[in-house]
Amino acid sequence: MPPPHLSTPALADALIVDPFYLAISVDFAHDMHQRKAVLAAYFGYSMGEAARTGRCLVPDEPTLGAAAWLLPRADDVDATESAAKSAFLADTLGPRGLANYERIVAFMSARAPTVVPAGAWYLSILGIAPAAQRRGIGARLLAPTLAEADAAGAPCFLETFTPPSVGFYERLGFRSEAAHHEPMSGAQYLIMCRPPFKPL
Repeated sequence: MPPPHLSTPALADALIVDPFYLAISVDFAHDMHQRKAVLAAYFGYSMGEAARTGRCLVPDEPTLGAAAWLLPRADDVDATESAAKSAFLADTLGPRGLANYERIVAFMSARAPTVVPAGAWYLSILGIAPAAQRRGIGARLLAPTLAEADAAGAPCFLETFTPPSVGFYERLGFRSEAAHHEPMSGAQYLIMCRPPFKPL
């Protein structure tokens, strides 16, 4: 796999307007260059986590974006990964961004289990450089992991704050299962789930 850092600028460009990422980078709102650099660092870390405990995919031209999946993991692995991520976030995000991250994740984590099937694979991040969108790159990036999940009989889920992305995910078999107003960001997000597809 190409070095993850090649994809992180595209992820920052694609996702900078997402309410979640705006909230966690709020300490750098006065400096767009620094804000994108902080988000790029966040995405780089997240891609490493996905490579260790899920799936990390980049297109043939890695500067165009990436997809990061997290798969169910054993309790000890989860504890180790969570502690390492907490330390990274404390060193990378500003104090307000870190507090926002913790509040938003706590809110979302409490609601996902009400509609997400046990053992679901989580599409954590998908971002394509704005200039390269609408070329089918995102669908091609997701296809291998969706096929793998289908073969394993595993459901998938995601959470999105971006209404225009809903139709894209629906075309891949995801369906909206719940909508929540997240109070910290002041934005609504959807939980979308996809059952495993079985061959006819």
